[in-house]
Amino acid sequence: MAMQFYTGGCQCGAVRFRLHGKPRDVSICHCRMCQKAFGNYFAPFVACHPADVEWTRGAPKQFASSNFVTRGFCGDCGTPLTYEAPDGLSLAAGAFDDPATLPPTLQYGTEGKLPFTDHLSRLPGHHTDFDIESAPFLADIVSNQHPDEEMPFWRGSLSQPGDE
Repeated sequence: MAMQFYTGGCQCGAVRFRLHGKPRDVSICHCRMCQKAFGNYFAPFVACHPADVEWTRGAPKQFASSNFVTRGFCGDCGTPLTYEAPDGLSLAAGAFDDPATLPPTLQYGTEGKLPFTDHLSRLPGHHTDFDIESAPFLADIVSNQHPDEEMPFWRGSLSQPGDE
């Protein structure tokens, strides 16, 4: 039986990882520190054993957000990647190549939960190009984002073929 693994990385492709095996849990955190770290209403995490994570390209830069917590991010594009604390390591769920395979099952930091987050799914929704006339640049946009798959080389990364 083949070992299960998940891949992911930052937006520019300079940092890539592989999680071997199943995650411990998948959660979202509403605490204010996570809101700031992700620039978002909450932060989605995939908890795992540090030994199960392999950095396949580059490595995250570190920021000590408290006396116990270190957060990893891409030093080139700023993508949040890790949360490291005495109780383990978590990877940013949105940094995985297929985050739909990792739905959250619990919430932390609910004292910081913003009251409207429970109702986000009720907001009207539109595709990115819904109103192309009001944002015509969308018709010509070319993404520099790393594709959601493993690649030996990516034009946006600082590594070159053979560096892996």
